Amino acid sequence: LAWLDLIFTMVSAMLLSPLLTLMLASIATAFSAPTTAKADIAVVGCGVLGTSLCKQLLSHPDFASRSITAITKSTARHDDIRKQVLQSDVDSDRFAVKTLDDVLETPSLAFQDVVFCAPPSGFDNYPSAVKEAAEKLWAIDKSGSFVFTSSGGVYEGLDGETVDESSPTLDPETNPRSGRMIYAEQEAIALGGCALRLAGLYTLDRGAHSYWLKKCQETGVQGREDGIVNLLHYDDAASACLAALKVGYTVNSKRTFLISDGNPTTRKGICESALKCKAYSQYSMPRFLGPEDGLKGKIYDGSKSDDALQWKPKYDSFDSFMTSC
Repeated sequence: LAWLDLIFTMVSAMLLSPLLTLMLASIATAFSAPTTAKADIAVVGCGVLGTSLCKQLLSHPDFASRSITAITKSTARHDDIRKQVLQSDVDSDRFAVKTLDDVLETPSLAFQDVVFCAPPSGFDNYPSAVKEAAEKLWAIDKSGSFVFTSSGGVYEGLDGETVDESSPTLDPETNPRSGRMIYAEQEAIALGGCALRLAGLYTLDRGAHSYWLKKCQETGVQGREDGIVNLLHYDDAASACLAALKVGYTVNSKRTFLISDGNPTTRKGICESALKCKAYSQYSMPRFLGPEDGLKGKIYDGSKSDDALQWKPKYDSFDSFMTSC
């Protein structure tokens, strides 16, 4: 009967071999597969800019298969964010709001794309916060993008010069306010991300025009009336972030972009445009306190960035926005 036992053993091995191979393959896959949420996009900081970006991502056909996580420091505005983005009080299968602490407590959770648009005011060490987000939230294979929203205020030019992506920046040591942005940019770019230097942001009720017309009627506005101001609607800033994600890391990695509407105006021009809008028609032109020989400011030329990101603003000037609202 020994020969029967041998045949039984051989037949059993032949039958079990495919099953065993499949089991071993499954085990190997389980241990080797990345634990990152590869389809996800994280938006760190969900104020006006972050909220607009979340809404645009959810509605854009190129991101229809992607899920978005809005990340905030606290839960204080979570319900408001959901209402603005989803018109709902609860998360959906494609959109969720979480705190940064909750996300960081899930070590296996990482995102293919990360947009960091939280302002410096919420952090004791802003560059370290940007670095931590890139290192802990961004998927380790870096096949997606890390987009950091910076400011055009980091540029050195102050007296009517035109600046572009390659223009020198202020000394971060002697200009600590701009220094936070410059050092944060360096952290993002060193890790393979990109920086979008944004012009002055506005909506109908947010921005320099609102403050100057509502709060400076009696006190006046600091600065000369012909001082140059570069502007960008919040929705256009968000669409530029979306464009950076869309072109991908092969285009944006380790690069700095300059984003504005391409039509610089002046302090007086801002007020003149706002006064054309019904929402500000009851106000009058404020006084500008000069001095007349003060620095004029700088002109942004972001045409190279526009071409690289294949982007253009919806509102091509502050005046066109105010005359349309």
